[in-house]
Amino acid sequence: MKKVTSIHLLLSVGLYRRISNCQFNLTRFYCEGDQLSSSKRPGPLVRYRNLVQQGKLQHDPYQETVALELENLLCRLEKYEKDMEEYHDILSRWEIKRENERLKLLMEEAERIQHGDEWTTVKKHRHRIIERLMFWKKPNNVEPGVGKWVSYLNREKKLDYIVGRRPTAPPAPKGLYIYGSVGSGKTMLMDMFYSATEGIVKHRRRFHFHEAMLQIHEHMHKIWKNQVEEKSLQSGISTWIKNLPFDSKVKEWLAAEVRYKQEVQMKNILPAVADKFLVDRQVDQQGASILCFDEIQTVDVFAVVALSGIVSRLLSTGTVLVATSNRAPSDLNQDGMQREIFQKFVTKLEGHCKNILVESEIDYRRLIAQRSIVQAHYYWPLNEITLEEFEKTWGEVTDQYGGRIISKTIPVMFGRTLEVPECCNGVARFTFEYLCGQTLGAADYIAVAKNYHTVFISDIPVMSMRIRDKARRFITLVDELYNHHCRLFSSAASSIDDLFQGSDEGTLFDLESFQFETETEGGKLRRDVLAAGSVSSGGAPVGIISLLSGQEEMFAFRRAVSRLIEMQTPLYLEGVLLLHPYFQLQFHEVGSDALPSLQSH
Repeated sequence: MKKVTSIHLLLSVGLYRRISNCQFNLTRFYCEGDQLSSSKRPGPLVRYRNLVQQGKLQHDPYQETVALELENLLCRLEKYEKDMEEYHDILSRWEIKRENERLKLLMEEAERIQHGDEWTTVKKHRHRIIERLMFWKKPNNVEPGVGKWVSYLNREKKLDYIVGRRPTAPPAPKGLYIYGSVGSGKTMLMDMFYSATEGIVKHRRRFHFHEAMLQIHEHMHKIWKNQVEEKSLQSGISTWIKNLPFDSKVKEWLAAEVRYKQEVQMKNILPAVADKFLVDRQVDQQGASILCFDEIQTVDVFAVVALSGIVSRLLSTGTVLVATSNRAPSDLNQDGMQREIFQKFVTKLEGHCKNILVESEIDYRRLIAQRSIVQAHYYWPLNEITLEEFEKTWGEVTDQYGGRIISKTIPVMFGRTLEVPECCNGVARFTFEYLCGQTLGAADYIAVAKNYHTVFISDIPVMSMRIRDKARRFITLVDELYNHHCRLFSSAASSIDDLFQGSDEGTLFDLESFQFETETEGGKLRRDVLAAGSVSSGGAPVGIISLLSGQEEMFAFRRAVSRLIEMQTPLYLEGVLLLHPYFQLQFHEVGSDALPSLQSH
């Protein structure tokens, strides 16, 4: 029997005894997390050096260089946070004053129109503009609403004179773009930094690529839906306009001007999505913003267009970006998708972030696994003995969490749901075919990862070109279980290193991707975004697959193998209690004393 030995590992924090002579390089940040007060939370460089001194990390000069850069950025963020609080206070007063003056200008124009001083003038002025445009272009080329556009621009110029232009934000400190090979410690270092920003930066978010793309799509969907609803509501005249002492014709003019201003603001949806993506500015505008983005990549046209628009907007409005990737910014789009849009994005990225290469070629996930005492959660091959051990472990773990196994329906993004066949208080079980053999995607896997701290997956086959769609889903599944720090038990046909056998039947394709599972109009949403980027909607999976290079596939498979290996190690498993959302929620609600242990497995 070939299996990973000993299923009786003591995993609760403090019970695992580490060999003092061994040095490990973690690729995740197993810190005390929420148990530290923000005032005592160490910076990334301090934390890194402490872990090296404790023998938990093997010193790596490239990693230390990145930790130093992150530490310096953290120091600059403290002052930037104060500057941005003052700026947003000024900006808020400016926005209120500008809207009040805008309304005042509209009322003055309406008054003049009401008294007949300007109605004829307005109509003649617009007629002259349209005549000029018709002289330059054919009549069918004249855009509707030209008169409103001119009125809007003139009003904006007056407001610039009366109120002044939008206040200039204080210069943001340069972020960091960290890139390097699989397992070199990029995510670990970024997570150290992100943890240290708590209590320093008010608006802070950390996204993996899959989750970010899904959130972008969800925000797009909501904004478009709201636009449709608002248009139907705005077909009439607003109550506040109805109550004004003007003639019906003047009220109609005023309502049209107000609607046009809203349409202009919503013309470009990506900035609107960006404003909601990181923080709801309407709820709390004060303070700086920082975005930590793990595994930034451009896998298809949508990713190029969406990331370019949204990240560029965030950088332009003062958000500090710390990102990780396998590639340098200029190498992200080697297939040349939407080259002009992408080049503008790279220019913006390089202007706001310092590029740092983690040059180490060591996969520290593999190194830590080699030096660990036990590995207990990956059973192979699929024979009678290993399957018996797998079933025994399932029984022991579910007994630990109450023993009552039920089926359950969990919510997924976009109003969808997913049926979980077997689960028990944070523990769930699936077959490989159930999770990867049907049309599920990142949204489903995120839902599983958030709801269950321990996941059992049985009957994982050796993957090849023949089942490339299943392989692609499995890679996405591993990514999300790892990102949410789930404990994974699995039974498989081969060892982890032999799981992806693409060479025998051709290379495996890596879409790395989310699937846009949404309502019926979801397909239209994706096409609209592609059209906004001046591209066709024909980017179906087959088309996307043909664009992906063998190098991208190698990155994906190497990362999946590396993560599967790390997920078997004691140091990863110790972090489940501290880092998984299931336990973090319990910690915030009832405190650390009520947290269960993960003993015996």
